[in-house]
Amino acid sequence: MVDHDAGPAETLAAQLRRHGHLPVCARNGASALQAHEDADVVLLDLELPDLDGLEVCRAIRSVSRVPVIIVTDRRSELDCVLGLQAGADDYVTKPYGLRELMARIEAVLRRTHWQPGTVSEVRHGRLHIDVGSREVSVDGRPVTLTRKEFDLLSLLAAHPGTVVSRKQLLKQVWGETWSRRTVDTHVSSLRGKLGDGAWIVTVRGVGFKLGEA
Repeated sequence: MVDHDAGPAETLAAQLRRHGHLPVCARNGASALQAHEDADVVLLDLELPDLDGLEVCRAIRSVSRVPVIIVTDRRSELDCVLGLQAGADDYVTKPYGLRELMARIEAVLRRTHWQPGTVSEVRHGRLHIDVGSREVSVDGRPVTLTRKEFDLLSLLAAHPGTVVSRKQLLKQVWGETWSRRTVDTHVSSLRGKLGDGAWIVTVRGVGFKLGEA
């Protein structure tokens, strides 16, 4: 549950517990980007104090197939379309009935057939990334990465041929503003562990993209 409004969020959390769920509350987008990996479904408000909810939805979808249901005050058709285009599986406007929300949760889980740990693999030339088990190999050789190194590599691999900006990397991998050196240090470490600096290409003044090695 991603909602900055503590009162309604706690009320909904209590209702979900009574229906057998184990809700975890995140108050902002950065926390959501850290917590979604262990979730069966994400209930995402769009009005967050640090990031726009659509950005959070796109970031989650770039690395995971976990179902996302947007729950928001934004009621226009355009907002709904933008939410679905950002990768949401469903869009619910406030106020809503608990029975409706529960039915939508059950429906989206049936429709996506998603289970924790079951996500797609990424193959890029000799590079193989298993997002579910968080394992990486090059030519079949296992590569041991830290959590942040894996998240950084997965984000680049999710956008093959596309330059990912430093700002986007910081938001989606670290969840807050860190120093420029943070990204550079992790990129350097990744290049060393992957065995070839060509795997990650620096686009000066912009960011990085996944390369061929």
